[in-house]
Amino acid sequence: MARHYYLGMAAGYSGVDCLRHTFAVGRQKDCDELVSYLSNKYDGQAVLCKNGRSALALALMAYFEPGDAVIINGFTCYAVYEAVKAAKLKPVFADISKESLNYTLESLEDVMADSSVVSKKNQDADFSGKGSYPDAVGKKPKGIIIQNTLGNPVDIVEIEKFAKKHDLMMIEDLAHCAGVRYRDGREVGTVGVAVAFSFGKDKSIDTVSGGALVLRDPCKKDIKAPSESPKVSEHLRARFYPLFGAICRGLTYVKLGGALMRLLVKIHFVERSADNRLDMTQRISKFEAKLALRQFKGLKKTGELPIRGFNLVRDRSEVLAKLRKAGYYFDGLWYEKPVSPERYYKKVHFPEAKCPVAVEVAEQIVNTPCYYSKKDLIGANKIISEYKEENE
Repeated sequence: MARHYYLGMAAGYSGVDCLRHTFAVGRQKDCDELVSYLSNKYDGQAVLCKNGRSALALALMAYFEPGDAVIINGFTCYAVYEAVKAAKLKPVFADISKESLNYTLESLEDVMADSSVVSKKNQDADFSGKGSYPDAVGKKPKGIIIQNTLGNPVDIVEIEKFAKKHDLMMIEDLAHCAGVRYRDGREVGTVGVAVAFSFGKDKSIDTVSGGALVLRDPCKKDIKAPSESPKVSEHLRARFYPLFGAICRGLTYVKLGGALMRLLVKIHFVERSADNRLDMTQRISKFEAKLALRQFKGLKKTGELPIRGFNLVRDRSEVLAKLRKAGYYFDGLWYEKPVSPERYYKKVHFPEAKCPVAVEVAEQIVNTPCYYSKKDLIGANKIISEYKEENE
């Protein structure tokens, strides 16, 4: 197998997909059609955003007041934490199950029972670095974000009962799981008061960047729809990323692909997903709206949805080294820490003592990107199986 330096869904773009993305022409009608489609599908009012974290921040601002606490997954992306803080809310982490990477009812009840759900230690500085958030000791959460980690759906029946019991509003985050159904048959995005989407790299809807929000219930305040055009540099990065990816894949055959991609990241021709700036005034590019609508309509036509697989292993460093040798580059695929990427972890002041399972999982997990086919993963799975946790 060729030793491809993979970075996001562009690794899975066929030649046709790459050309379609690079030369797509978007118009205002494409944005209007995407808004209409999402509004009808999820029974609410859709808004198009710059990225997923901006969409989530807008959703939180629509239903909560500054200083309110909301529960978030103890195993998540920095973008979720950033969105909560941008909405001037308090993030309260709840621990997870090793089987699903989602909340357990026990951990959620522990959060609600804890009279100090947000401790002094966890009240880190706001984005201006001034530490302006007031003490929230004894403050009960008013909302919960449903993440459906890696596309694995939560037990929505139990979570919904929990939310009603404690009068919590549910926000559904569909970055990993658009098109997935909960075990009771309902489609994700049809339960909460609002639904947030990310169209970033390696998401279930992938147009390299972009996002959307659907407000399903009447909200407390008016939310202004983002209307500013994307910056030229951001537009060009999104448009040409698949082409850069294709060039880098070709160069891996002469062992230059990785070096070129790292150079493109360094000079900002390629942007790492976690570095995509939150901006609640900027909208998606029109060509990305066109591509997103095409992908949404295609979800129901595909036999399999793009859900990432994961395994918990011993000696992860050794596993990743063997995978690299075999041509599989699974390094840096999000979960090096409970809140990833690792370079942002110290900003979070994560309560490790309260989320021990999340800490353990972050030390053991190996993700398999959704852009590999089952056939492509045969060799990787053989390597991983030798180190699976249950083999101990």
